[in-house]
Amino acid sequence: MDRIKIAFFDAKDYDMQSFKDANQNEEFEVQYFETKLSAHTYKLAEGSDAVCVFVNDDIDSYVIDRLYEMGIKLIALRCAGYNNVDVEYAFGKIHVVRVPAYSPYAVAEHAMALLLTSIRRIHKAYIRTKDFNFSLNGLTGFDLHGKTVGVIGTGKIGRIFIDICRGFGMNVIAYDKFPARDSGIEYVSLDEIWERSDVISLHCPLTDESKHMINTESIEKMKKGVVIINTSRGALINTEALVQGIKDRKVGAACLDVYEEESDVFFHDYSNHIVNDDLLARLISMPNVIVTSHQAFLTNEALSNIADTTYSNIREFFHKDSSVNEVCYKCPNVATCDQKHDKKCF
Repeated sequence: MDRIKIAFFDAKDYDMQSFKDANQNEEFEVQYFETKLSAHTYKLAEGSDAVCVFVNDDIDSYVIDRLYEMGIKLIALRCAGYNNVDVEYAFGKIHVVRVPAYSPYAVAEHAMALLLTSIRRIHKAYIRTKDFNFSLNGLTGFDLHGKTVGVIGTGKIGRIFIDICRGFGMNVIAYDKFPARDSGIEYVSLDEIWERSDVISLHCPLTDESKHMINTESIEKMKKGVVIINTSRGALINTEALVQGIKDRKVGAACLDVYEEESDVFFHDYSNHIVNDDLLARLISMPNVIVTSHQAFLTNEALSNIADTTYSNIREFFHKDSSVNEVCYKCPNVATCDQKHDKKCF
């Protein structure tokens, strides 16, 4: 068989390096494009066997039809989330695979790094000491030991974050639509998460049900001064409600690695431009908000695992009749699908 041709969208330097390192024997013919895959750019994939995409590529029904017409057989996500792909519409046309676990430690550790940076004012101290200002005024934080953390989503990342929190002596409660069996985790309702937590960390997938789960109503139920962490998907939080919660002094701090309107902003340098997103600008201007640009996954280990797993997914799809990491809307709970996947979904 000829080399498998892959159109690689939304390519960044770190992406290309890790995928080139994993393809040193040139098993795959990869064409890298800086642009995202969308209704305006799909033609770039013409002549390819598969497309490789990331979190902000837009693979809706129109794009799926165009890719299908061009004979493309596989959409290979180099990430765990798949909310940007219309997987139901793709069924019967194009197969979809993902990387379910590249480095859950990377994301969980980043969530804790954001939390510690925020509550101990490390980012502010760093800026001060750069100016030889060694005053401690305004840098008072609080202990994590003995505080209650509510973890929403107890997949691999959520459970690792729970282990980290326990290491700090925190009390852990959790919510998951599909609780992990025999995990020793105290599962509670969402209302209890809102009401009891000093810190809330989101580690669940974005679905129609979970979209804007943090909103005006849920924030109203939270403790005054609650810290909210989101390293999962931006649209889990209603940004306008979050901003208002911060202004009302209900939310004590927000640590965000994702943002619901990030697709046109994140992964790009706008330091010499005016950003038109007023909500994002307001968030960044707030002293108790930390925003990082979807970098929680960004470790050497994770990048290597992403490249290896993506190539393995593509290799398996084209050379075997199985697809272990296939995403199919018919699977019961796609996020934690327990099917054997001993054959392709269609």
